[in-house]
Amino acid sequence: MPRFFVDPSAISEDQIILTGDNAHHAAYSLRLAPGDKIKVCDQKTAYLCEMISFSNDSAVARILSSSPIDTEPPFVACLYQALPKGDKMDVIIQKAVECGVTEVVPFESSRCIARAKPEAEERKTERRCRIAEEAAKQCGRGIIPTVRPTVSYSQALRNAAAADLILFCYEGEAVTPLPALIQQARPALDEADRLGRKPTIAIFVGSEGGFSPDEAVAAREIGAAMTGLGKRILRTETASGFVLSCLVYALEL
Repeated sequence: MPRFFVDPSAISEDQIILTGDNAHHAAYSLRLAPGDKIKVCDQKTAYLCEMISFSNDSAVARILSSSPIDTEPPFVACLYQALPKGDKMDVIIQKAVECGVTEVVPFESSRCIARAKPEAEERKTERRCRIAEEAAKQCGRGIIPTVRPTVSYSQALRNAAAADLILFCYEGEAVTPLPALIQQARPALDEADRLGRKPTIAIFVGSEGGFSPDEAVAAREIGAAMTGLGKRILRTETASGFVLSCLVYALEL
């Protein structure tokens, strides 16, 4: 069933008005007709709707039923992803959204080959946001995960410092297996749940060259837990999906 995301202002007592790209997608890409069913989310509630009418710049759907969003994981996961080469970031965002990420923050680390270009950053961020939205629609998410502009490594650490659990994917020494770290973090995660909020988890993934020892030291200083991802070396475009899948298995399934 086609899925659309709208602002709450588009929802009245018994109708939802699709405008802009949503209306164009419904009328011309999907070729929906009156009577066709769609799912609409305002990032809090999911609505089952029936198309009523179409005009040049809008489409109207009747609300048949509503229910709280139930497709989100019981945690808030923010992926801090070092810039990879080529178009790998597109794949990383898409798969991270499918695996339940809430936010993606690209950053530059010392071993990144790719570098952010200020003149292209706005355009790239807009495209990455579109990738996240399309992935959210395809996999049935209840929210559109946020994709932020690229930040420095130090800024990424500052942003992540308040998370309940900070997972730092590292190939160096003194790492703890991911299952053990999740188990150790259980009390903090459960306490967040007891206080009526979802626990927050930050995930740091390096670029193709990984992290430098100095960057690992800086991460430890904010309380990050150094973790290995098993006996095999994962590519940067694989690591985040692997970690998110482990979190879903341990905390949701």
